[in-house]
Amino acid sequence: MNDPKGWISYTSEQEAEPEMTYIVNDNCIACKHTDCVEVCPVDCFYEGENMLVIHPDECIDCGVCEPECPIEAILPDTEPDTEKWVEFNRKYAELWPVIITKKDALPEAEERDGEEGKLEKYFSEEPGEGG
Repeated sequence: MNDPKGWISYTSEQEAEPEMTYIVNDNCIACKHTDCVEVCPVDCFYEGENMLVIHPDECIDCGVCEPECPIEAILPDTEPDTEKWVEFNRKYAELWPVIITKKDALPEAEERDGEEGKLEKYFSEEPGEGG
């Protein structure tokens, strides 16, 4: 083979690094702001009836969506307590339609912002309309 010296160790190190992704947590439930979907370069947001999720295998970790969320529901998976949200996002991204167009937030978004226990109180497994 004609590989440059050190190439194998370089590629092995690169492959060993865990991939990072962004997640949507329960802050999004019953709010569903969609400012984030318009800036995503890979269209990895999926729409449920009352929240969005990010497909962790499609996210390229660019981070442009995070500052767009007015309720801070988008976080890198390196933040504490995000492990369960990676699998949650993956599960529903495979069930719900992709969303690439901004829509109005839900009518109760302002009053639900920051509320505790939204997953148990309000979460719906029903898909959104997508679009």
